[in-house]
Amino acid sequence: MNHDQYPDIYIKDILRSTRTIALVGASVNPERPSYRVMGFLLRKGYIVHPVNPGLAGSQLQGRTVYGRLAEIEEPIDMIDIFRAADALPALVDEILALDPLPKVLWGQLSVRDDAAAAKAEARGIKVVMDRCPAMEYPRLVG
Repeated sequence: MNHDQYPDIYIKDILRSTRTIALVGASVNPERPSYRVMGFLLRKGYIVHPVNPGLAGSQLQGRTVYGRLAEIEEPIDMIDIFRAADALPALVDEILALDPLPKVLWGQLSVRDDAAAAKAEARGIKVVMDRCPAMEYPRLVG
């Protein structure tokens, strides 16, 4: 897929079909984008599992924080990544070890690695990079 731009229907379908999200790089700092986006997603009715090894076991916005994706016991529809782009290849390897695989890998603003995306797409995972669901949702879903 061309990750320079996405058809609106592609993003809209992802946002409408997603119910469970793992948010990698969750922060307790209310000023951080990951904190604000997590709150937005929760208000829109998504089930959000925050992931941050340094906060594992604590509570964040009423949700238990996990240290690793593999610790989440329910299937995940989408993994929303708030990490530096150079962390994406290792994260994709971690994601591809999950069973079942998530349906979507979403890289936040400036999170893009085309080779990592191709590796995920080769396993049937839809990929969105350099976008924010909290910006796309109001524009496409309402």
